[in-house]
Amino acid sequence: MREVVLDTETTGLKPAEGHRIVEIGCVAIENGIPDGATFHQYINPERDMPAGAFRVHGLSAEFLGTHPAFADVADGFLDFIGDSPLIIHNARFDMGFINAELARLDKPPVAMGRCVDTLEIARRKFPGRENSLDALCRRFSVDNSGRDKHGALLDAELLAAVYLELCGGRQPDLVLADNAARPTGGGADPVPKKTRRARPHGATPEELVRHAAFIDGLKEPIWRQ
Repeated sequence: MREVVLDTETTGLKPAEGHRIVEIGCVAIENGIPDGATFHQYINPERDMPAGAFRVHGLSAEFLGTHPAFADVADGFLDFIGDSPLIIHNARFDMGFINAELARLDKPPVAMGRCVDTLEIARRKFPGRENSLDALCRRFSVDNSGRDKHGALLDAELLAAVYLELCGGRQPDLVLADNAARPTGGGADPVPKKTRRARPHGATPEELVRHAAFIDGLKEPIWRQ
C-alpha cells in the first residue's frame, strides 16, 4: 500500500490571518518502507517573513523570493500525493494550510478523512507524555541529530521512521518472524504430529475402598449429608 508522509513549513500559525506555506516535503512509502520517491519544494509566500517563523525554519523572504509560488507547483504536488493516505504529524495544521492554498486557486480541498495523524496515534499510545516529533525520535532512537531547524523534507523523512515504529516497528504483524520459523524446503511433507491416548481419570476399586474408609473416620462428613 502506498502512503505519503507529508510536512509543511509556513509563515505563521493561521492561514486565516494571511499566513502562507513556504515549504512542502513529501516522502512516499510502500508497506511502511520509504520507496525513494520524494516531493520537495520551497515556495514563495508572496509576503514578508515574521521573525518568529524565521527562527523556526530559517527561510528568509529573500531566499523564498527566488522560488515559485504555490500556484506554480500545486499540480505537481497533487499529482505526487494522488489518492494515497497522508501521514502527517498534527494533520489539522498542515491540512488547514494546504486547503487554504488550494482554495485560493479554486481547487477542491484535500479531504481530512484520508489523513493519518501521527500526533493522535502517539497521544493514544503515550498519554500524558511529550509527543512532539523530536520527542518521538528520542523515544524510538531515530537519529534526528541533523535537525537543528525545522525542514519539511527532513521532517517528513524522520516522521516516516517514527510512523513505522508507531505501527509496531519492523515486524508490525510478526510476519518476518513467522516466515523465519517456517521450513524453506522444496515441498517436503510436514512431520506428522505425535498424539497420546487420553489417560483414564476414574478412581480404581482400591482407591474407592480407601476413600470410604477415610470417610468413616470423619465426624458427620458432608459427603453423606
